[in-house]
Amino acid sequence: MSRRDEGQIAVMVVGFFIVIALLAVVVVNSSAAFLQRQELNNAADGAALAAADGLRQEAVYREGIGENAPLDPQRARLLVGSYLSSATSGVNSWTVSIDENTVRVHLDRSIDLPLAPPGWFATSRVTADAAALLRISQ
Repeated sequence: MSRRDEGQIAVMVVGFFIVIALLAVVVVNSSAAFLQRQELNNAADGAALAAADGLRQEAVYREGIGENAPLDPQRARLLVGSYLSSATSGVNSWTVSIDENTVRVHLDRSIDLPLAPPGWFATSRVTADAAALLRISQ
């Protein structure tokens, strides 16, 4: 071993530790974001179903069973808001739209990442979309 080779292993070991640490940060943050997104997807699905079910139930009581019962966008927003407030989902913003017999819900949430090295963002944003179609059969 020549004198110029001394210390080369230490530099390589430090480099490997840096790479492993960065990989751990990426895996932990990705897992946390994935789990938060799954939770938000569940909240979006529940909100869309609650709105569609509530709107259809009201339409059936008012007008009887039929495919052409009108859906009220304002009432849909109220039903989604009610569901989200009871679900404690931590949603920052949400939108509701109605297309014929379909209620569409879009949710948005900011999440804090578990590991944030200096120079990286400490928060991220996740979104979820869901749609519910409820048909009443006679």
